[in-house]
Amino acid sequence: MDFNLPAEIDAIRLRTRAFIADKVLPLEVDPANYDAHENIRPDLLEQVRAKARAAGLWAPQAPRDRGGMGLPHIGWAAVYEEANRSIFGPACLNCAAPDDGNINLLARIGTEAQKRWWLDPLIAGEVRSAFAMTEPHPGGGSDPNMMLTKAERKGDNWVVSGRKWFITGAEGARHFILMARTSDDPRKGLTAFLYHADQPGWRIERRIPIMGPEEHGGHCEIVYDGLEIADENRLLNVGDGLKVTQMRLGPARLTHCMRWLGLAKRAMEIAAEYTSRREGFGIRLADRESVQIKMGELAHEIQIGRLLVMHAAWKLDQGDFARKEVSSAKVHVANTLHKAVDTAIQLNGARGYSKDTVLEWIYRYARQARLVDGADEVHKMVLARNYAAEGMDYWSWGR
Repeated sequence: MDFNLPAEIDAIRLRTRAFIADKVLPLEVDPANYDAHENIRPDLLEQVRAKARAAGLWAPQAPRDRGGMGLPHIGWAAVYEEANRSIFGPACLNCAAPDDGNINLLARIGTEAQKRWWLDPLIAGEVRSAFAMTEPHPGGGSDPNMMLTKAERKGDNWVVSGRKWFITGAEGARHFILMARTSDDPRKGLTAFLYHADQPGWRIERRIPIMGPEEHGGHCEIVYDGLEIADENRLLNVGDGLKVTQMRLGPARLTHCMRWLGLAKRAMEIAAEYTSRREGFGIRLADRESVQIKMGELAHEIQIGRLLVMHAAWKLDQGDFARKEVSSAKVHVANTLHKAVDTAIQLNGARGYSKDTVLEWIYRYARQARLVDGADEVHKMVLARNYAAEGMDYWSWGR
């Protein structure tokens, strides 16, 4: 086993670290650099994105021949972790959700025409996108088989009716990937479609207020009432919706973890800096055993998360679906992020609870990690089912 990164990927990682430190981190300090929803101001984002392109740090996940960096999954892991040392970092490099996952999916399964229309503008950063799957009760959430949104065939088109909610990035998105029911077949009942924001027959009902902060475009409730989608804008075959969902969400869950590790490390970094200079009762906080235990636990949990993520990324690069590896990483890293920022706030005291640092921003953001792309409990069920099927082979070292 070789735990060294390939030299070319490590060089990109170090360039990413330097770019984030020099061009992105300083922007967090000024409240004027934030938009109304606590993300980087869009006009400023475009300025930083131009610098990222010039630095050769643009769209790490996208194919090289379409304008990206063409890195393997292990390269994503190394770069995304460095990018999310800043709360603005992933958006600046065009590797933030949901565009990140949509780029990866369309690059894998889109037709050439679909890539020219939907994928290329995403990679170029000219548009934003959304993935519309989750529905309000009694519709589909973690269980897509409960999906109620329907697409009914009408000649060469499909007519969509239904409702989605908590659709990340929908406000301001131009390109959408939509999951809808096309039959009652339990395994082949769903189909994936592409549509553009200018098409009639759909509307954003509301931008749902959340604890925040938010990705650009928020989290929206969408109503479909006669949206017509040409059959040529279907992804894969009719009935392949579950397959598309698995292809989209598996790697996307892992890229969340890659970014969250960067935020967890940032929280620990803020805690380390403060405890190294803050004194109480004649001793630095960093010299107190109780503080050292907390910091040691964080270092330990973060490193476990990095190993889980890199192992899952390696499996994906081997052509494996890495379902149990991704689920393990998702559960562990989501909880590690929450623990890291909670501990950092505790060690910073009132300073951590204030807006003098980004800790309170990360804290509010971190709580969603245990819910998005499958709640902890769902992923633990996945692990249990894998163990039931594999027994002692669950821990095999094989590929």
